Amino acid sequence: MGKAITPRAEDYSQWYNDLVLKAGLADYSAVRGCMVIKPYGFALWENMRDVLDKMFKATGHVNAYFPLFVPKSLFEAEEKNAEGFAKECAVVTHYRLKADPQNKGKLIVDPEARLEEELVVRPTSEAIIWNTYKDWIQSYRDLPILINQWANVVRWEMRTRLFLRTAEFLWQEGHTAHATEAEAMAEARQMLEVYAEFVENYMALPVIKGSKTENERFAGAVETFCIEALMQDGKALQAGTSHFLGQNFAKAFDVKFSDKNNQLSHVWATSWGVSTRLIGALVMAHSDDDGLILPPRIAPLQVVLVPIFKGVDQLDVIRSRMAPVLAELRMAGISVKFDDNENNRPGWKFAEYEMQGVPVRVAVGNRDLENNTVEVARRDTKEKMTVSMDGLAIYISQLLNDIQQNLYKRALDFRNGMITEADDWDSFVNILDTKGGFVSARYDGSSETEEKIKDLTKATIRCIPLEADSSSGLCVLTGKPAGGRVLFARAY
Repeated sequence: MGKAITPRAEDYSQWYNDLVLKAGLADYSAVRGCMVIKPYGFALWENMRDVLDKMFKATGHVNAYFPLFVPKSLFEAEEKNAEGFAKECAVVTHYRLKADPQNKGKLIVDPEARLEEELVVRPTSEAIIWNTYKDWIQSYRDLPILINQWANVVRWEMRTRLFLRTAEFLWQEGHTAHATEAEAMAEARQMLEVYAEFVENYMALPVIKGSKTENERFAGAVETFCIEALMQDGKALQAGTSHFLGQNFAKAFDVKFSDKNNQLSHVWATSWGVSTRLIGALVMAHSDDDGLILPPRIAPLQVVLVPIFKGVDQLDVIRSRMAPVLAELRMAGISVKFDDNENNRPGWKFAEYEMQGVPVRVAVGNRDLENNTVEVARRDTKEKMTVSMDGLAIYISQLLNDIQQNLYKRALDFRNGMITEADDWDSFVNILDTKGGFVSARYDGSSETEEKIKDLTKATIRCIPLEADSSSGLCVLTGKPAGGRVLFARAY
């Protein structure tokens, strides 16, 4: 059927690329480094987006939209932010094309249509948003501002991979303004918890919550909090970040407010975001050599019912018998498909839905009807069960919950088995090279040591866990006195 994918053990990177393409999640684009998100992949993103959007609104946030283009002068206003993203910026310099007088049918940039000020295509929106907030905020009565936007951003990556790193991607970015430092810090921590809850409870992917070192912080942030996940190949992936921005952007854009004592103060800020990179995380965390494995709570299609029939009469009987089950599942909010397409044989359908990671497959034929049973197959374990049609909808509902919990437990057990302590340099390098995963080790706290470890091993400090290790010891590289353990890993 032309659907085989490269085994993970043979080439994990190629396995991932094969799976994204053959499961119908995305495709390559005519624009180098950009991707086309196909309907099945976009349905998955919509499910993730819809859950997150409800979670944001439950914590008091509202959605808005800000321009794609950022005037270069605004982008430069916060120096650390501008420097951090400068190498990834796409820049618009002209606003018109014209016919090429030397080459009929071709277009050239009109040199007379140069913009007075160049526009940066947003790699992130702090600059344009804080320039806007300047007009919105005068008094403490205007605070807090709790805004999120769903948008696309452009970061001109040279080495790209579908979902994980593309020049353009979809995301959400929250940008909030507060009257006090404590409120802003509480907001940043709250949104980290929202992300962790979503990734663990819906994506069935355990995460470690922590803060970034100064070297790894978001450009322009005072503190960056993150959730880190582990993929099946032992590499880490940053699944979400929440930033306490202090007053950096308020000072850069002169955003002040009059407090209750009529004193002028700069506003305190946060920003936070997750992107379509989460789809890449989902693929790599759960799937196998036969295709996707998707957690039921965000799967575009949770249940597929495949009738096995000869002729329209048998199909009509199966359809009639299964109609109440389909109705019950839909009433329970479960997405279900009755696949009566006559162009493809049942075996082809089984392989296709396995590739797409549909959590539950139900097969029913004429003999099953006689026995009042169906065959139920679960995607996570590939176990097949013969189940009575009586109470089938209730059985499937419970099965979906079981699959969700099993996927989380499986990923958690794997992750926990891939956290290894190292107290000396040889052990540190050996763990990275032979086992991978998170290496729990100490370092002396200096940026120089952090950079040297990165240069020598390609491993970075993924996070300083929020549940910090209060013990002390010696740095794994320099042997100097060091505080609690941090988590190192090679990462996407």
